[in-house]
Amino acid sequence: MADFPDLQVAAHLIGDTYTTELENGDNTFLADEPESVGGANKGMRPHEILISALASCTAITLRMYASRKQWQVDEIHVQATLKRAMTDEGYRAYIHMDLDVKGDLGEKERARLLQIARACPVHKTLSNPISITASITE
Repeated sequence: MADFPDLQVAAHLIGDTYTTELENGDNTFLADEPESVGGANKGMRPHEILISALASCTAITLRMYASRKQWQVDEIHVQATLKRAMTDEGYRAYIHMDLDVKGDLGEKERARLLQIARACPVHKTLSNPISITASITE
């Protein structure tokens, strides 16, 4: 089994609002909740960040593959939609992606890109069991 490098992101929230600064050491951005639930709407909601990771990873993976194959791809647009529901089996999440790839591509190339989209690293992570642990420091 291949090991992958550890990735770390820190979330920092001060005060009683929901605006949270996220940083990885090099980059920062904000997460928040909409005003309708007490947030300041200064950033994406956490679930939007989750599907943003999938959408961006998919677009990047498609760009890398198309470039490697020297296919003419002018634009890649990935629309990710998350639906959540309570079912008889418990909480379920459903994610759908619509891919729009503009360029000089035939049906064979488009079918291959759809296959490649399902193989991006974030897609693989979200499609497999995930173990989450937590601890609290004093």
